[in-house]
Amino acid sequence: MSLSFPSFSPLPTILLLLCVLASAGAETVPKKIGNGYRLVSIQESSDGGLVGLLQLKQKNNIYRADIPHLHLSVKHETGSRLRVHITAAEKQRWEVPYNLLPREKPPHLKQALASSRKNALTATEYVGTELIFAYTKDPFSFTVKRKSNGEILFNSRAEASDPYSDLVFKDQYLEISTKLPKNASLYGLGENTQPHGIKLYPNDPYTLYTTDISAINLNADLYGSHPVYMDLRNAGGEARAHAVLLLNSNGMDVFYRGDSLTYKVIGGVLDLYFFSGPTPLAVVDQYTAFVGRPAAMPYWAFGFHQCRWGYHNLSVVEDVVDNYKKAKIPLDVIWNDDDHMDGHKDFTLNPHNYPRPKLLAFLEKIHAQGMKYIVLIDPGIGVNSTYGVYQRGLANDVFIKYHGQPFLAQVWPGAVNFPDFLNPKTVEWWGDEIHRFHELVPVDGLWIDMNEASNFCNGLCTIPQDRICPNGTGPGWVCCLDCKNITNTRWDDPPYKINASGIQAPIGYKTIATSAYHYNGVLEYDAHSLYGFSQAIATHKALQALQGKRPFILSRSTFVGSGHYAAHWTGDNKATWEDLKYSISTMLNFGIFGVPMVGSDICGFYPPPTEELCNRWIELGAFYPFSRDHANFYSPRQELYQWESVAESARNALGMRYKLLPYLYTLSYEAHTTGAPIARPLFFSFPNEVKLYDLSTQFLLGSNVMVSPVLEPNKTTVEAVFPPGSWYNMFDLAKVIVSKESSHVLLHAPLHTINVHVYENAIIPMQQGGLISKEARNTPFTLVVAFPLGAKEGKCEGSLFLDDDELPEMKVAAGSSTYVELYAKISAGAVKVWSNVQEGEFALEKGWIVGKVAVLGLEGSVASTVEVEVDGNAVEDASSAVEVSTSEHQMEAEEGKRKHVMVEIGGLELPVGKKFAMTWKMGIKG
Repeated sequence: MSLSFPSFSPLPTILLLLCVLASAGAETVPKKIGNGYRLVSIQESSDGGLVGLLQLKQKNNIYRADIPHLHLSVKHETGSRLRVHITAAEKQRWEVPYNLLPREKPPHLKQALASSRKNALTATEYVGTELIFAYTKDPFSFTVKRKSNGEILFNSRAEASDPYSDLVFKDQYLEISTKLPKNASLYGLGENTQPHGIKLYPNDPYTLYTTDISAINLNADLYGSHPVYMDLRNAGGEARAHAVLLLNSNGMDVFYRGDSLTYKVIGGVLDLYFFSGPTPLAVVDQYTAFVGRPAAMPYWAFGFHQCRWGYHNLSVVEDVVDNYKKAKIPLDVIWNDDDHMDGHKDFTLNPHNYPRPKLLAFLEKIHAQGMKYIVLIDPGIGVNSTYGVYQRGLANDVFIKYHGQPFLAQVWPGAVNFPDFLNPKTVEWWGDEIHRFHELVPVDGLWIDMNEASNFCNGLCTIPQDRICPNGTGPGWVCCLDCKNITNTRWDDPPYKINASGIQAPIGYKTIATSAYHYNGVLEYDAHSLYGFSQAIATHKALQALQGKRPFILSRSTFVGSGHYAAHWTGDNKATWEDLKYSISTMLNFGIFGVPMVGSDICGFYPPPTEELCNRWIELGAFYPFSRDHANFYSPRQELYQWESVAESARNALGMRYKLLPYLYTLSYEAHTTGAPIARPLFFSFPNEVKLYDLSTQFLLGSNVMVSPVLEPNKTTVEAVFPPGSWYNMFDLAKVIVSKESSHVLLHAPLHTINVHVYENAIIPMQQGGLISKEARNTPFTLVVAFPLGAKEGKCEGSLFLDDDELPEMKVAAGSSTYVELYAKISAGAVKVWSNVQEGEFALEKGWIVGKVAVLGLEGSVASTVEVEVDGNAVEDASSAVEVSTSEHQMEAEEGKRKHVMVEIGGLELPVGKKFAMTWKMGIKG
């Protein structure tokens, strides 16, 4: 459940208008905020890096006083990662806690102030394996360059004519900028809904501050904060990518002007990380190696999920499950919003609508079938003297404080206090409450929502004594506490106003007051955007401790590193064609952020979708990494079986998804081990194709499967871009498109059709599908081998990862997993398909077999028997059991007179856990 309607009613309309106008003009008249610093000393540090002392050149009081001395530390932490860390020299400042995001600590501040010149530097460059840090002393500025070609990736120098300053460092205002080439393509800086697509658009606002406003708000700070961007450049047809992370949890505006980018941050430190790439995949690999590899996901998480805010009682949930089965639409996971709770209180059950005995019987039934059950929990803990969760929280002193008392807010239960997840005692208490709840209801995962944190009220509040709050009438999100504004501290009213909520709203608006404090006196002002991240860490720890199983957590609010613990959905979207399109860009951005398990509410959260829109949305949503239908309390029911036409589209699209589950799960293993996004932009596989740099209407699953959805009403065709090569239709492998360059192709797309194509040189492992992933996982495998059409010489590769998906670790290990490398080649008419197997025992124990191999793009006809080997030994009776069939490929334009065919080898029983080889010859008539 979420705040569905982006309402700013507590602020007067005239004030809102003034805020919007101020926001719109914020960058119109450039103003130099500071005069920079000079580097007065620099030396080598004991860890092989650099430490230096910066001194302010000239004071000014714009946004209050400058910090006079700064500490600089620079280090090549790996061959591909450079860190530049700038903070106050005399006083420790807030940073993202090192226990939340583990990383190296820079040298102690005193090293910069030491008078010893033993290691003083005279060189102005610090050279690493792939990157070079170069600096100018007065005014201090630095550049980061590629060692290989001298290309400047970051340049902080401000010229007199530039609309930004040299380095500015005040207590509540930090500014640093970089020049950019005009042909650079930038991606990232979220979370926001980007109307222009995935590529950052010059002069659009990019504000980072976790906020509960609906995702229908364009170019506004939404639920997560990810201050990282990837920069893709193409020089002479050769592409190179790198990324820049500013590791800072304070609110910030980022101004991208096309030829420059400026950070304006309201606190913390400048902790910059540069990742050298040079490919987009290498960038994400390097980034997630630092912030944390994406979490291991259970197999069932890649099935289809159904949720709704408003399943009023258990019988409704049971009917939903039964109706999916009757409609023959796949379903793996059924969800509850807060409807299961007693009075909206976390870790409780409504005794009337969700009586425990009946719920347990329901769960026993669906668990036996292989289905799963997930429920929502919000962070706000209801203030209630009879509520054990609250009383135990008070006893353990776990709540965020204001003036020594738990900070009072309002969310769905009414008055609430917020747990402080920076406090180790809170993490223990939270784990105990999850354990208690799991004893009550054996849920299979947790959905942590409203964790920006969201508050229906503003300021300092008390519980009214003269009325019931809330009283059960009217919208639940209207504040009914007695509240007064808090504007008397510099934390609640900082000198620089970020463009919060897209309207320069106060930073404490509808959240925890920013002068409230956490464990050890940490201000909410500093830690605000870490709330959902810290809750995800505590929840992950708690779930893993329950039974030693692999956790599944869905979090709305995210930060740098959240993907290491949780999946994400994109929040409260709207049932419009525009939101359908926007969902692709947001999904692709989160892949870059290291959160690959992501998707949007299919058919829209609100208002009611049209039947045609819901058809098209399930066709697209079936290929989100995280695929879930979710709707608002006030919308009509929109389960996929509610319309027969949508049910047909669902059976078609989800049917293909369930056949592709082995491929998707292998991609999740790749994500977990290398960070590679599951869903990714086309330029990840085709980085030299400049035409693809702003393509936001198609995407790849892995490197080889392309999805081209219909995103407009009243369309029965879709114009799709096909990068150079052969592309085979996944729904009819005999159909092929051969593209000579990145050209547009008009594809047939009647109402129940989604275009999905597999690219040449790939091997895709598939199974036969089913209505639940558990049953689909037990069917025989088909290997789809895609050679370039008519290739005389060619190679294909693929892989397959299988494991016990309940184990916490996702790795190749004896007895609990199997990893299969798949290969194929064609040479002089001879075709060979074979595998190499690591730790085959697990697959053998499960009895998995390859039943069919489909080889695409061949020329001629099969001219010999198919020879089969298993573990190097010939299968004697293979020729009698094997079934060989050929189908002629259908092309958009016939090329030459030769026949191109798909060869299907069926009747196989090849154990997945043993290496195999198949060979045969193709005969070509002259």
